[in-house]
Amino acid sequence: MTSIYYNKIILVFLLFGLLFSGFAGCALIREKPREIKETALIRINPSRYPDFLDDMDYDGLENCIRQSISYLNRVPPTAKFRFGQDVFHTPHMIRSLEHFLDFIRTNPAEDQLIRYIRDNYLVYTSMGSDNSKQVLFTGYYEPALEGSLKKDATYKFPIYARPDDLTTVDLSLFSPQFQGKTIIGRYTNHSVIPYYDRKEIDNDRLLEGKAKVIVWVKNPIDLFFLQIQGSGKIYLDNGKTVNVHYHATNGQPYRSIGKLLVDEGKIPREEISMQKIRHYLHDHPQEVEAVLNYNPSYVFFKIEQNGPIGCLEVELTPGRSIALDRRLFPAGALAFIETQKPLISGDGIIRKWTVLSRFVLNQDTGGAIRGPARADIFWGSGPYAEIAAGHMQEHGSLYFLVLKPDNH
Repeated sequence: MTSIYYNKIILVFLLFGLLFSGFAGCALIREKPREIKETALIRINPSRYPDFLDDMDYDGLENCIRQSISYLNRVPPTAKFRFGQDVFHTPHMIRSLEHFLDFIRTNPAEDQLIRYIRDNYLVYTSMGSDNSKQVLFTGYYEPALEGSLKKDATYKFPIYARPDDLTTVDLSLFSPQFQGKTIIGRYTNHSVIPYYDRKEIDNDRLLEGKAKVIVWVKNPIDLFFLQIQGSGKIYLDNGKTVNVHYHATNGQPYRSIGKLLVDEGKIPREEISMQKIRHYLHDHPQEVEAVLNYNPSYVFFKIEQNGPIGCLEVELTPGRSIALDRRLFPAGALAFIETQKPLISGDGIIRKWTVLSRFVLNQDTGGAIRGPARADIFWGSGPYAEIAAGHMQEHGSLYFLVLKPDNH
């Protein structure tokens, strides 16, 4: 999700008139895909390849690969995808996925798969933090909320569509030194200013009458976590279901309320999870407003026929789609991860953690997913997905695979 770059805003104030000279009113500027200028990947020797043991069946992987291919088919053939010091173009990325998909459809044995990858693919690893090659894996899921198309005493918290006065400015239009950088704000009195923060939207109600309400929900805590997850299903009181998906952010910085509660000594660091945060807020209703407003970032939604949809505008596959920093990792590419996953009993209690190793695809991003040492696994929906996403904070390894240039 996009951040505000306050140190560049003076430049925008000076040049904003030029930008809008050809537009009427508060026309929106669309974000352009960011060209990758840096990389977090290092090519490794085949002797250091992992075993590539996959703990899931290949059905979901096939679907996930097809989703990435559908994305790449919409990308210009000249687009560049950087893997370490190597750069590949769109047609090669498509071939890389198609070759791998054809091979796994043969249901290869483990030794056949490893030999195939060694013979045909280059493998890269994330440098992690401080070149440790360790990545922190967290999780996200698709929550389910109850809602209504009409506001009443039960359903009174709005899920907003993107406001008409929300403006995104591509700073690269002004100077190449700002390539890939944007700001989000409001255009008012011939200036761009920061957009309303969470407190102004939820408590001061500054969007009433200015932004369309998609649906009304029961609980502000549920709404907050829906924004953190980025998409969800709303089960309406008329029996219908609405899929809502991230559309835009207010551009304000993301701040973790979990970190706030740990720093203030309200939840022990070793116990922090989404579930713990929910329980704390439920038990301390007088603190809900202040805690939620600590995070000024706010998400606006749109309705999708299906879902959830990642930042590449493809449907995410549970357990196979991951979110990474889109500035550093090649979009839509095939990856392999090794970390830990929870094993959960029938009563919803985590009994132990066990090995997670599988092929995944880079199909999403997130406001808190920054740098070479962060990855977010999409778990899908349901009780297991919620528990896994809420508790997962496990270190591990992240690899990327791409077809060797001479293998066509």
